[in-house]
Amino acid sequence: MATPPLAGKVALVTGGSRGLGRAAALALAARGADVILTYRSAAAAAAATVRDVEGHGRRAVALRADLTGDSAAALVAAVAATLDATFAGGRLDILVNNAGINSQTPFPGVTLAELNRVFQVNYAAPYLLTQGLLPRMADGGRIVFVGSGTSRFVVPPMSAYGPLKAAVECLARYVAAEVGDRGITANAVAPGMLATEFNKEGMATRPEVTDHIAGMTALGRIGEPTDVAGVIAFLCSPDAQWVNGQRIEVAGGIYL
Repeated sequence: MATPPLAGKVALVTGGSRGLGRAAALALAARGADVILTYRSAAAAAAATVRDVEGHGRRAVALRADLTGDSAAALVAAVAATLDATFAGGRLDILVNNAGINSQTPFPGVTLAELNRVFQVNYAAPYLLTQGLLPRMADGGRIVFVGSGTSRFVVPPMSAYGPLKAAVECLARYVAAEVGDRGITANAVAPGMLATEFNKEGMATRPEVTDHIAGMTALGRIGEPTDVAGVIAFLCSPDAQWVNGQRIEVAGGIYL
């Protein structure tokens, strides 16, 4: 039997209890990686994801982290302690910056408090987490940022969300340039609308938007988390060693 491509690797997936984060954690585990995942409040879902990762014969640890405040440093310390306690060598091979929060407030009503909250989770946290964990990352490691199709096309009322996802995608290029001398790659995936817990409010309150997006997508449907998770896993694999500093839209051909 062939050795799985990520055998012996350790991955951190933020927001890994549900939705795309869960799918990414399982895709990495299926390819041989051990997984540390973070969650904010869904402890039961996080425990279920841990069990499912273990079902692939891999080790898994769930860490609670509320990234809406200034907690990136605390998460870096918790990840470091987990690496030392659970995984030989204390090394991190893969970082998937997936955790995020949405904003559905129309532009005129967005407050500074809401903008700061979205900024903290969607931009500051991945920035500071990546920065803080670089000393733990193995040479030749992989960093994946989760952006959004809304950085390219506009879906009102998401003015507090889409532009920050564009910033995250730009950050991937800057990180790629900064860490390339260590053989570490950094890329961004930009999903379209996915049928996840993350999008349930918008899909429930504005079903016409969901129908419109499905109708304007070449493949004729809304995406599933597994549609994107496989691309994340590919970017973390040896096959993607020459893919670097890229934004890869994984959205079924929306608005072609």
